[in-house]
Amino acid sequence: MWSDIESKIDFLNYSEASEIIINVLQNPQMLPISIGVFGSWGTGKSTILNLIENNLEHIENHDDYVIIRFDAWLYQGFDDARASLLEVINTEISKLVKQDEKLYEKALSIGKRINKLRALGWAAEGTALAFGVPTFGLLSKAIDSIGNGINGSAGDEDAQHVTEAINKGKESLKDILNEEKSSAPKEITALKNEFEDLLASLNKKVIVFVDNLDRCLPKQTIETLESLRLFLFMKNTAFVIAADEEMVRFAVKDHFNGIDERHITDYLDKLIQFPVKVPRISTREVRAYLFLLYASIHENYATETAKLENLRNGLESNLRLSWKDDPIKVKDALALLDEQAVDTLNLSNNFYVSDRIAHLLAENKYIEGNPRIVKRMLNVISMRQMIASARKMPNDIGLITKMALFERCCNSKSVSLLYNTINSSSDGKPKILEELEELTNDIDTFKSKLPKEWEEHHDFLFSWFSLEPKLKGVNLRPLVYLSKETVPLRTITKGLSSDGEAALKTLLKVTNSSSKAAIQAIGNIPVGEESLVMNLILDELNKHTHWGAKPNGFIGAFLLARELEDTRPQFIHFMNTVMVEKTPWFSLLISKEKWFPKN
Repeated sequence: MWSDIESKIDFLNYSEASEIIINVLQNPQMLPISIGVFGSWGTGKSTILNLIENNLEHIENHDDYVIIRFDAWLYQGFDDARASLLEVINTEISKLVKQDEKLYEKALSIGKRINKLRALGWAAEGTALAFGVPTFGLLSKAIDSIGNGINGSAGDEDAQHVTEAINKGKESLKDILNEEKSSAPKEITALKNEFEDLLASLNKKVIVFVDNLDRCLPKQTIETLESLRLFLFMKNTAFVIAADEEMVRFAVKDHFNGIDERHITDYLDKLIQFPVKVPRISTREVRAYLFLLYASIHENYATETAKLENLRNGLESNLRLSWKDDPIKVKDALALLDEQAVDTLNLSNNFYVSDRIAHLLAENKYIEGNPRIVKRMLNVISMRQMIASARKMPNDIGLITKMALFERCCNSKSVSLLYNTINSSSDGKPKILEELEELTNDIDTFKSKLPKEWEEHHDFLFSWFSLEPKLKGVNLRPLVYLSKETVPLRTITKGLSSDGEAALKTLLKVTNSSSKAAIQAIGNIPVGEESLVMNLILDELNKHTHWGAKPNGFIGAFLLARELEDTRPQFIHFMNTVMVEKTPWFSLLISKEKWFPKN
């Protein structure tokens, strides 16, 4: 399994993008500057920031750089974005100059100036503004007390909380402002001058990484961007902002009340001077990424840093020469780890499966090589392998991966149809799948044979049916079972009518096998929805691990199978899978049911 956190190691050949940014940061003529690292969710923006930081820490003159990280999302809802950014920068610089009394005093003065701006209204809005800047606990009590006053339940204690907060706020304001006449423009000018003076005395390049800006609400996003203006004319400063450009554009449009696209572009161009797009990942890069992911968790190599680095370097070299060299062969990639890797069966299997599926992960519109999606899909595959091993089910990584690809790359209706087609076949080997598999050399005939629900995915499915291992002759029901263990229920709930949903609710609740309400509900299920209703009940039953007693929903599934012959294969297969040794209560219940096999 792989954690969903940004990497400090380049698995995606992003070093070229990070090197471009490092070259800009090292050029004194380019500073001050704001650089945008733009990419959609999960594409590796934070990883690029990590690579930049790591490289700057290892250059010859690394002491000339101060790297400061600001997570914009972390402060949302707790503080004003402008004040938060300024305070984080000042706090980090304060740590560096603590031994220099003169510079430390300048940093302390800047801290007070930031608090003045807070008090003058940067952070305080609405009712909170009237309180100045009391502590969180005191402010919370005051707000609650005002709420009591509004709803008519206020008492003497509430009045005391409000008065206390106001008095405390006045004291705080008095301390911060030192009884000086202050204004926001005056304080901002003074703050800018003091920051310039401090940075000049520091004589270092200050690089600020702003991350997770695209997770913020529009107001927070704009305030953070606006605060950059204070530094855009200060020597030796640079901001590197990682964000989804479309989300930032949305925030600008929302904040400025629907301005047109040209003005949004103009606004961003003023604040983001050097945009860098996260590179689109190709099939070869996805393939290399998969190799590295599998090697990094393998029991023989997970702690072998030098061997993993050798694999990474070899793959990176091959990618950089992709304009003239063929992709590295699987055996050669394994050999980069060591000689034994080639004969390590499970790792070798993982590499060969990766080789087969890389182009689908890179080209499919639902994935587009997105590293986070790829990693999450591999986690699903790993979970299914573990479940299959624990339950002594077929455990072919190729087939498990093939099913996971279908689920990720097709819509809910297509996935539901696949499940239902497999479960409704007598042996888990649907003829339609075998027919389509035999047509992968004739795309026109292939398209004409596709079920209506699959037509929009014809390009993907043509590649999917061509993918090894083949489905012909394989009982696919265990794969459906594993899929439902790990696929969210929402993936297959679409398609039920209101009558179907009502029947589902009734059957999930029924506890009596002679229930007239359940029989009536079954009779109300629209034609074509019977298998889907059964699937959804079995999904709920799937959550139970102990079958000593009848779980909720079991009687509903049993009655549905008893009344509707087409749903029996699903029920029989499910029960034979989860209950290899039949319990006494189950044996008694089915003893008179001729349709349920007794062997």
